[in-house]
Amino acid sequence: MISIFIILAILILYNINRMTTALCLQKEIPEEKQPKVFRTINVLITILLISSYVDILFN
Repeated sequence: MISIFIILAILILYNINRMTTALCLQKEIPEEKQPKVFRTINVLITILLISSYVDILFN
């Protein structure tokens, strides 16, 4: 169960980062602001994945 969740979490993070790259290109976000955008999105997605894992674990 844990290994399946970790594999899916990695795939989700990869796809989110691909979509973030497309967003930065489409909206023409400056290079100096892009790391902040990526960091914010990755932290929020990681929190979402951890909370969903904890929810699954205790249900």
